[in-house]
Amino acid sequence: MDQPLPFVEMRGISKYFPGVVANDNVDLTIHRGEIHALLGENGAGKSTLMNILYGLYQPDAGEILLNGKPVQIDGPNTAINYGIGMVHQHFMLVEPFTVAENIVLGCEPRRGVWFSRRQAIAQVEAISKQYNLQVDPRARIADISVGMQQRVEILKALYRGADLLILDEPTAVLTPQEADELMQIMRQLTDAGKSVIFISHKLKEVLRSCDKVTIIRRGRKVVTMPTAGASMQELASLMVGRSVQLTVNSNPSQPGQSVLQVENLSANDARGLPALRNVSFDVREGEIVAIAGVEGNGQTELVDCLAGMRPATSGTIRLRGQTITNQNPRAVVEAGVAHIPQDRHKHGLVLDFTVAENAILRNYYQPPVASGIFVKQDEMVDYATKLVEKYDVRTPSVQTLARSLSGGNQQKIVVAREIEQQPDLLIAAQPTRGLDVGAIEFIHKQLIEQRNAGKAVLLVSLELDEILALADRILVFYEGRIAGELSRDEATEENIGLLMVGGTGKGGDGVAS
Repeated sequence: MDQPLPFVEMRGISKYFPGVVANDNVDLTIHRGEIHALLGENGAGKSTLMNILYGLYQPDAGEILLNGKPVQIDGPNTAINYGIGMVHQHFMLVEPFTVAENIVLGCEPRRGVWFSRRQAIAQVEAISKQYNLQVDPRARIADISVGMQQRVEILKALYRGADLLILDEPTAVLTPQEADELMQIMRQLTDAGKSVIFISHKLKEVLRSCDKVTIIRRGRKVVTMPTAGASMQELASLMVGRSVQLTVNSNPSQPGQSVLQVENLSANDARGLPALRNVSFDVREGEIVAIAGVEGNGQTELVDCLAGMRPATSGTIRLRGQTITNQNPRAVVEAGVAHIPQDRHKHGLVLDFTVAENAILRNYYQPPVASGIFVKQDEMVDYATKLVEKYDVRTPSVQTLARSLSGGNQQKIVVAREIEQQPDLLIAAQPTRGLDVGAIEFIHKQLIEQRNAGKAVLLVSLELDEILALADRILVFYEGRIAGELSRDEATEENIGLLMVGGTGKGGDGVAS
C-alpha cells in the first residue's frame, strides 16, 4: 500500500544573513494528523525556518512542497491560502474588539455593504463547536484570560482554513491547567486531520504531547525521531551537542537573618491603576524565595518597586533594616541590591554598547574602572575580559556589540555584571525567559551558588518547573496580592496552579513570612 504524501516537505532549505548561516540544507517533513516538535538552542535556526514556511522570508536555496507539489510562499497571505497558519508567542489580537470580531477580522461576513455581527457570532459558534474550542464570541479580548486569548488565535487560523498550525512557544504564558488544555486542543485538531508544528524549550511538554521531533543545531538538522521512547536527557544532549545537567543539585536551605523586608507594599501599573495591593513578605540569607503567578498579576510592579524603578504608593521596603522605599536605582544598588531584569533588551543592556561597556554599567563611576569622571579603557577591558572568561560568555571580543550575541550570551553578561557586585539581595526576574537548555543550566547554577554563599535570592518566574527546582519558599501572586505561600515540600504544579487562578491558600491575605 502506498504511503500517503506528506502534507508539507521542506527540502534542502538554506538561508543566509550577513555573516550568519541561519539554515544550512535543512529538511523537514510534516504529515497530516501529527504533532511535530521543533527543538533547538537559541539561534539554531528554528524561527528562520518557520518564517520561511509562513512566507515572511524567502529561502536562498531549497524548495517547499505541499501535497507533493512545489510551491512558492511569497508572504503570509499566500501561506494562509495554502492552509498554513501561525500563532505567534505574542498574540496579534485587538483588545477592545470582541472574540468574534477578532476571529473574522479581514474576512468579515457582510449583509449588503455592512458588517453582520450576528453572522460573525453564528460562524464563530459553529467553528468553536466543530473543534470543541469553547469561547464566548461576545466577550472582549481585554476581559478574557491569556489561555482563552490563545484559543481565539487558534480559531482565527482555523476560520481561515488552516490545515497546518505553527505554534511558537505556545505555553510560555499559560498556567499549568491552561497548558494541559492546549495539549488536549492540539490532539483534537490532529484527530480532525490537522497538523501542528510545536516550537518549545519545554522538553517535558514535547515528550508528553508530540508524535515526532526534529532537532536543529547551528542551522543544520541533527535528527528527526519519534518521541516515543525518547528521554529529556537525550533531547537536551542532541540540542546542545553535549551532556546537559537538567536537575539542579540543591541541598535544603539553612536561612539566616532577614535581608529584605516588604511591609504592606502597594503600587500602580503604567496606566495608574492599582497593581500591587498591600503585600508583605521577607527574604532571608541563604534562601531562594520564588514569586509565581500568571503574567500581569503584580509581579512586574513588585520588582520595579524593589529596584527603584517605580514609586510605591504605600508601604515600606527595607534592606537589612535600612529603608530603601522609593530610592532611585543607583541608591538601591549601592544599598546592596542586584537586579536581573525580565527584559534584558529594555532594562538589562544597551544593545549598541560593546560587551565591555555593558559589563561596567553598574560600576563605571567607581575605581578601579573610573578615574575621576573618566573611564579607564584598559581597566574596563581587563574587567570585562575576566567576566567573559568566568561566566563563559561566547563572544568574539569584549569590543563586540551586545546586539550581535545570542540571547543566552546577552543574559550571561547581565548575570555576570549583577552577581559581581556581591549583593546582599539578588532579584532575578524571568532569568531564563526565551533561553535554551544550555543557558538555563548555567543560570540555575549561578542562582544556587548565590544562595549557597548566603545571599538572599528573590526569583520571579512564569516557569513552574524552574520554581519547583530552585525555590525554598514560593509565594503565589493573584491580582496583586499573595494568594498563598508554599514550602518546597508542599509545592506541586497542581496546588501552585490552583493558587495562580485565584484559589485560596495559606497566606492569602497578602502576608507571607
